[in-house]
Amino acid sequence: MASSSTSSSSGVPAERRGIPAASFVEDVQTYLTQSGFDANSALAFLQERLQQYRIVEMKLLAQQRDLQAKIPDIEKCLDIVSTIQAKKGTGEKLIADFEVSEGIYSRARIEDSGSVCLWLGANVMLEYSCEEANELLKKNLENAKASLEVLIADLQFLRDQVTVTQVTTARVYNWDVHQRRIKQAS
Repeated sequence: MASSSTSSSSGVPAERRGIPAASFVEDVQTYLTQSGFDANSALAFLQERLQQYRIVEMKLLAQQRDLQAKIPDIEKCLDIVSTIQAKKGTGEKLIADFEVSEGIYSRARIEDSGSVCLWLGANVMLEYSCEEANELLKKNLENAKASLEVLIADLQFLRDQVTVTQVTTARVYNWDVHQRRIKQAS
């Protein structure tokens, strides 16, 4: 997966894979003037943006969990195919326990075979030669690891945006409180 991001003039990406970047507010008065918000509208906007970030974070965390569960499964399949390849041609039978259903196992004697069946999902299973299965599983493992790295980078970017947005919210709130106190004093 390629990471698409556009850069602003400060070198900070304006977005990363559809996640908008939060800008740090140095001067609250200028920010409110440029955005056309009053303090309450700005706070509402920032809270809404925080909520959007939380929703995206939940989706990314779910994807991360799925990938972290998928990688060991692929590695296990790769080990099994390698074992079958190693026993191929030796005439030695391979005895294996396999899971029929959750918590239910059966013992099987695997005869000398040059092919394996891989479950591709969506009720699809295909038979591959051991060499083809090995290549496919290695490619799937590389893709899953690359996707996981991208997801981790996306989550870090997202957490940075949440922090910047929370700091901006606090700055706008404090500015508003300060302005109210000045009004009350005068």
